[in-house]
Amino acid sequence: MLLLIDKPIGLTSHDVVDYVRTVFQEKRVGHAGTLDPNASGLLIVAVGREDTKKLGHLTTGTTKTYIGEITLGTKTTTDDSEGSVLEEKDVRSMSPSEIETILNSFLGKQSQIPPIYSAIKKDGKKAYDQARKGISVEMEPRDIIIYSITLLSFESPKLIIECEVSAGTYIRALARDIGEKLGTNAHLSALRRTKIGDYTIKDAIALEDLRNEE
Repeated sequence: MLLLIDKPIGLTSHDVVDYVRTVFQEKRVGHAGTLDPNASGLLIVAVGREDTKKLGHLTTGTTKTYIGEITLGTKTTTDDSEGSVLEEKDVRSMSPSEIETILNSFLGKQSQIPPIYSAIKKDGKKAYDQARKGISVEMEPRDIIIYSITLLSFESPKLIIECEVSAGTYIRALARDIGEKLGTNAHLSALRRTKIGDYTIKDAIALEDLRNEE
């Protein structure tokens, strides 16, 4: 069985899996496409041996759609609001059309440097584990594709975007790079995933309603 869960802010993806295990009294539960604790939105959860085996094939090569809030002027260690502030910069006056021009420059195939605080393994160890120990980590660029990116609103210093991206794209890193192109710092201050392939948040169930729908 596949479940489309609307993950709330404050829980890890593993927390959701544990909750589903408890509700269905089933050990074999897995998820596809991890969401950070401070992100909300669509999480695909599989229940049972057969469906958990299919998870990898289910999302391979699929695109993902997000709505993200970017706060300009502030650079953090994690490229999102969970990290410590590294640097503050002034945010100059800019128009929505200027921002849209910068956003459009990110469309298509490109290389992206992932955040240091990520689960990518370096020398056999997760990058964020090494970063937390104060070990210098050099992240290698990875190829990504941004299929669409739209400015939904802008009220300085915050702008809200909607983007459809390839698997492996870090929206935190995209926020960081957008800030640089706009001549300032930036970090991702909120994130919501609305679509994975053909699966949409419109069909997802809130976690607190799961017991009632079982």
